[in-house]
Amino acid sequence: MINTINLVKKHLNKEFDIEGALLTMYDIRTNLSNQVVKEVKNYFGDKVYKTVIPRNVKLSEAPSYGMPITVYDPRSKGAKCYDKFAKEFLKNNQQSKARHMKE
Repeated sequence: MINTINLVKKHLNKEFDIEGALLTMYDIRTNLSNQVVKEVKNYFGDKVYKTVIPRNVKLSEAPSYGMPITVYDPRSKGAKCYDKFAKEFLKNNQQSKARHMKE
């Protein structure tokens, strides 16, 4: 992914940058998930969203039924985490716009 970002910057859009990194399919029980979190935070720093989307059976099932998780099982842990992320994203976006307007 990082290589792709760098290629886009180099060849297509020098101003290209990522808004943030969202950690998904996180499983607290595995060393791999914990290593990935550590690496992502080391590389992206404060661009990593605080919300983490866990590995969740309902999240895996929803696409098979052609539904977003918010329709398939809105009370599932996965749906609640995506809702929390959406709120975090919007809040960050509003704060970013406010900072740019002051400049």
